[in-house]
Amino acid sequence: MKAVIQRSLKASVEIGGRTKGSIGHGYMILVGIENGDTGEDIDWLARKIVNLRLFDDENGVMNKSILQTGGDILLISQFTLHAMTAKGNRPSYIKAAKPDIAVPVYEKFIEKLEELMGKPIETGIFGADMQVSLVNDGPVTIIIDTKNRN
Repeated sequence: MKAVIQRSLKASVEIGGRTKGSIGHGYMILVGIENGDTGEDIDWLARKIVNLRLFDDENGVMNKSILQTGGDILLISQFTLHAMTAKGNRPSYIKAAKPDIAVPVYEKFIEKLEELMGKPIETGIFGADMQVSLVNDGPVTIIIDTKNRN
């Protein structure tokens, strides 16, 4: 799994001109699911995300997690995070999991984040054409790949 975590002041996702999800302070996360991603990847990534210290403490140092600040999460599925661009100019998405594999992983990831956050998170719709808006706070953007844990 790959995730792009962006600290937000506000973020939203629209589908067909209607707002599906929106948050204020928190994280807007793009997640790509790869063939071979497992429950271990879900658990590790969710725990990593909620415990990342990307919010300022009283001294202006990024030392607080989203759990400590009470922020929210907007999670958007994005298979293009697995684009392979080494050959030619048309990206290959061969590593991205097909929907029959990716949807259950995405749904379990949502459940795990909600469990760890202790509240619901906002989402888009898997596979939909979505328009995502973000005011990135900082800007702060972190990229995590569960295949590169070490």
